[in-house]
Amino acid sequence: MNINMIVYVLGWVLQLEAALMLLPMGCALIYKEIWAFTALGISAVIAFLVGTLGTLMKPKRTAYYVREGFVICALSWVVMSLIGALPFYISGTIPHYIDAVFEIVSGFTTTGASILGEVEHLGKGLLFWRSFSHWVGGMGVLVLVLTILPLGGGYNMMIMKAESPGPDVSKMVPRVADTAKALYKIYFWLTVAWVVIFFFSGMSLFDSLCIAFGSAGTGGFAVRNSGMADYSMFSQVLITIAMLMYGVNFNVYYLFQKRKFKDALHCEEARVYLSIVFISSIFIAFNIVKMYGGDILYTLHHSFFTVASLITTTGFSTLDFDTWPQASQMILLFLMYCGACAGSTGGGIKVSRVIILFKEIGKELLVLIHPEAVRHIRLEGKRIEQSVVTSVNCYLIMYLLIFLVSVFGISFDKFDFVTNFSAVAATFNNIGPGLGAVGPVCNYAEYSDISKIILTIDMLAGRLEILPVMLIFMPKTWHKNN
Repeated sequence: MNINMIVYVLGWVLQLEAALMLLPMGCALIYKEIWAFTALGISAVIAFLVGTLGTLMKPKRTAYYVREGFVICALSWVVMSLIGALPFYISGTIPHYIDAVFEIVSGFTTTGASILGEVEHLGKGLLFWRSFSHWVGGMGVLVLVLTILPLGGGYNMMIMKAESPGPDVSKMVPRVADTAKALYKIYFWLTVAWVVIFFFSGMSLFDSLCIAFGSAGTGGFAVRNSGMADYSMFSQVLITIAMLMYGVNFNVYYLFQKRKFKDALHCEEARVYLSIVFISSIFIAFNIVKMYGGDILYTLHHSFFTVASLITTTGFSTLDFDTWPQASQMILLFLMYCGACAGSTGGGIKVSRVIILFKEIGKELLVLIHPEAVRHIRLEGKRIEQSVVTSVNCYLIMYLLIFLVSVFGISFDKFDFVTNFSAVAATFNNIGPGLGAVGPVCNYAEYSDISKIILTIDMLAGRLEILPVMLIFMPKTWHKNN
């Protein structure tokens, strides 16, 4: 285990976080929020000083391997969150440190679960930091580090694999650093485009920026107490489109950029993803139409928004879907688990894993009928190796075990089973709002500190695809030789 290299990279991560805090500091100055500027400034100085300590002594051996890559990934998110929570804590807007950590982990992991009843009391500067954390965490902070810091060992791809959502990460270009730059270039310009579009739809510049950050990272932090309900229906339609776009594998946009239109349009995962959105939205719209006076256009609008929000794990809401019929809520729960496409900024199990799972079930059923037949699973026209199928099955088993343990862990609080079940589903899948007492008009403030810590770990495990977080708790990970 190359501890020195791990500390060195963590130092760079904290220095980067200090630099990122300059943007909300500027926002606080513009709105003359000296208290927020001070809290952010103190936090930035702490991040920079601690980060500098980590980078003072460059390790003699800069190579790192698979184990170090996963540990770097997990610890980077932990230390960024511990420091990133300081502005809320120092300013006194979230006086309990565990609550502040919960809030910022929810931001960085693009979950959008909150302990705040009224968000507007944070002020513009801290609201900006809160929403900006979605954008930073959406593509992954280490992917950003790889664009500016050349690391040794030839295992940079392991960091990207550990931090990127989905069963597989492919290089779009030969060098990993160039892949990271290509991803961030697409991510950045898409965000800029949506800021402009939102602004011309009637939003203020501040709201346009924050909603664009949330849409890009598929996180659900709102900047108004009423959430998305305050915006016009036209703006809500635009937000729906933005959420759906960020739920698509970014390789598709890279193919469009390279004018490989045929390959981009034949993406099987994206087609299944959009089909799920369309079918679910139509069903829910007709299922809830009687609740809203038979206005089918109204219910279509809000069902598409809600479905897009939950399948992409964004978590924005325009209506309280906790009041919808059980049939609609069951579909919403399925969408929470399904999630967006692999290689997108969305959370959940991922559409690609769901496709592989169903194809594996189909293959096994056909083998029962035709035992002599040799059949292979194919995705995107390519044969899926058995090792990938095995990893998907292992992921689902780990997912189920962690899910059940988490539900048990928070069940000692006063909430009912539906609330606890959906709270774990909403945090583990990085969605934010659940059902019952953690529905779209509620929050997580009433959970105990122990439950909040469990849900915080769930958010990190869900965002990092379980393995990196599990590895840091295994003693063998820290042995010199395994």
